[in-house]
Amino acid sequence: MEALQKISEARNKKINKIEEIKNLKSPLEAFEKLQTYAKNGYDSIPDEDKKYFLKCFGIYDRPATPERFMIKLRIPGGHLNAEQARAIGECARDYGQDYIDLTTRAQCELRYLRIEDMPTLLKRLSSVGIDAFQTGVDNFRNILNDPLDALAFDNVLPSQPLLLKLQKMFLYSPEWISALPRKFNTAITGSLSNRCNIYGHDCSFVLAQKEGVYGYNMYLGGKVGTIAKSADIFLKNEDEVLKAFSSIADIFKRFGFRDNRNKNRLYFLIEAVGMSEISSAIRENAGVDFRTAGETMTKIDFYDPDQGKVQLRDGSFAVHVVIPSGVFTGSAMIEAANLSESYGNKEIRFDMEQSLYLLGVKDVETLLKESFFERYKSVNTPYFNHLIACAGTAHCPFGVIENKNDAIVMSTYLSEKVALKSGRVRMYWSACVKGCGIHGLGDVGFEGCKAKVATETEDGVHISLGGKLISEGADGYTVVKSAPLRYAKYYVETLMLEYKKHKGISESFEQFHDRVLAQYTSANIGFIMQLGAYLREKNIDIEFGFQADTKTGKNEEFEVFELGRKLYAKLTKKEAYSAYDRFTNVLKNEKLENVRDLIPHADGNLAQMCEKILDTKEESRAVVFSELIPFISL
Repeated sequence: MEALQKISEARNKKINKIEEIKNLKSPLEAFEKLQTYAKNGYDSIPDEDKKYFLKCFGIYDRPATPERFMIKLRIPGGHLNAEQARAIGECARDYGQDYIDLTTRAQCELRYLRIEDMPTLLKRLSSVGIDAFQTGVDNFRNILNDPLDALAFDNVLPSQPLLLKLQKMFLYSPEWISALPRKFNTAITGSLSNRCNIYGHDCSFVLAQKEGVYGYNMYLGGKVGTIAKSADIFLKNEDEVLKAFSSIADIFKRFGFRDNRNKNRLYFLIEAVGMSEISSAIRENAGVDFRTAGETMTKIDFYDPDQGKVQLRDGSFAVHVVIPSGVFTGSAMIEAANLSESYGNKEIRFDMEQSLYLLGVKDVETLLKESFFERYKSVNTPYFNHLIACAGTAHCPFGVIENKNDAIVMSTYLSEKVALKSGRVRMYWSACVKGCGIHGLGDVGFEGCKAKVATETEDGVHISLGGKLISEGADGYTVVKSAPLRYAKYYVETLMLEYKKHKGISESFEQFHDRVLAQYTSANIGFIMQLGAYLREKNIDIEFGFQADTKTGKNEEFEVFELGRKLYAKLTKKEAYSAYDRFTNVLKNEKLENVRDLIPHADGNLAQMCEKILDTKEESRAVVFSELIPFISL
């Protein structure tokens, strides 16, 4: 591990401000003073406790809600029972304005909490086995698992008992509280379907097979914007998983970077020395020569939310409940607990898309008649079934846009304007570049930003496409940068109209993307999205979109010319030139006729755009779509 030692020494000569704060005292000192803080009030809490130490126990001071705290609860694997769900709901109702956020780590957050109520709240939760230890800052965060672990037909290796053993290695241990250079996200799945974003974590144990033996392949280095990569390690049993996890945890603790907070996740350590070095270090540190990776088996997407239910091995059903943007209430959580007891097996599961399942339901039809499902659908529209939105400006100091309601507004608009009888669209929203809404993995991703409209700055989003959860995952790519939020829904409307027009039977948006949109450059896709919005705004009856058999070969210059040629023909009912070759006109002495001379009432912007693309002088022609955006701005 010499390479790790050298790079660690080089990077840790100077530590960041958070590391300096950590040196002030033990986090447990702050936690042990909660009773005192509750008695003496908010102003009695030292700044370092509000800014850091209390976060080690999931207690976050939130400037957006002055003198009120958020608490992030640990829900291992998203698994909880009705008694626990009821206690959470009651605490939210009694202490937190009846508000709950469900998160992408299959846990929940209570907000608007007074420090005076914190000890009582924690005691009530502790009585049912729920707490918030080590759910924030530089700790091992809530470990994810398949919410249908041990129950679904596609679950091969039940993994929740192993998850709890992994958790036991660090939870409540003073040597691990706030001991890491940065947060550390972990997940495990023994299922064929990816219900827990398995490739999006610092450390993942993924169902695999090697020479007829089922176990787990180890993946490392996932974070926002980066998919975890194979460590080329196969773990054949629980003992090997525990040793491998202990080894990488120790390596990160000892050698991880503590200089730059923006570049000290496990990913950056791997980047510095290479995955092969990390894999060798894991083997050496564990004292086990782990076998090389087997065949990864978790390659299937999950479709339970689109059906509203999924049959379990015992013949009962897991009934899915869509919670738009994860915005829930304590009262609704209590209702869910009651329904779980009345209709199910008293078990509830949170999932990574901010929704939940009621397990063990036998009479689904009667359950769905309950008033609860008038507010929270088992099957919503395709724009809501897989919707994710992290906390925005209302609750998060990093948020650039409001986000949660923005996501709901867009999904509502699309549900009305582009109704789909069937389909699957994963729209993931993040309020800022930190990406807590995992926008990069969405079919359509939204990252909050600021945008210019005329001379004014307002809320906007970067729009991306192409994120994947299946196979070994993939991050999306940007198609529209800094789209004003007020217009973004119109741009996405163009995409959904094209999806609706072209989609095959049971074809998801992801499949449509791979079959059709993947043939185009990102610039072309973004431009068509905006052009469609412009045409609808101006009531111009021209059908313009994507084709499944484009011949432009993802060459932007060719795409620009072909778009201009087609648009000219649609406007004037004639070709711009008599013959073409390689996406230009053959006869160089031909002159382009002005669109407005042929069609006096044609839209002026479109006419000028055609002339800019098809100019008689080739050297004057537009060759990239960014040159054309001003012609179609809303």
